[in-house]
Amino acid sequence: MTQSTSPTTSGSSQATAPSSASRGSKETSSELSKSSSAGSALESPQGRTTIADSVVTKIAGIAAREVSGVHNLGKGGTRAFGALKERIPGSSGPSVTQGVSVEVGERQAAIDLDIVVEYGVAIAELAKSVRRNVISSVERMTGLEVVEVNISVDDVHLQGEDSGSDDEQQQQEQQQQQQQQESSRVQ
Repeated sequence: MTQSTSPTTSGSSQATAPSSASRGSKETSSELSKSSSAGSALESPQGRTTIADSVVTKIAGIAAREVSGVHNLGKGGTRAFGALKERIPGSSGPSVTQGVSVEVGERQAAIDLDIVVEYGVAIAELAKSVRRNVISSVERMTGLEVVEVNISVDDVHLQGEDSGSDDEQQQQEQQQQQQQQESSRVQ
């Protein structure tokens, strides 16, 4: 990212921001003051609206998953942990923030996505579609200017790659339930 497009940073950050190495150098204080003097939909004479990093993270995660050809978000370890968490009774299900990191300033946001694509999808076209949908959703819902959406394709999902293990596990669980029911009838 170039200096002129770096998001302005606010005093507190609620989500994990991408490393400074991936973001480039920060704006100088004079550049920050120039960008803060411009008008914004988030400021009015009646007050100021701030958007938490977690809000932008959720919006970006949902918007990325809406694009056909995106199988999942997150790196291998994160996806494995998420799949395990989903199997726990009473869990909230898949995390919409998995694979998404953001840097949110007062008026701008930068987003990094780690995605898994479906086999056969044109990755360059998919990245354009994801980028367009994320930018549109975040800007429309928050009023923040999205200065960049960096996409890292971490894996390719093959059809049937993980469905077999899920079917086997479901069958094992059903067999265990049947055995428990039969043993309770015998007693």
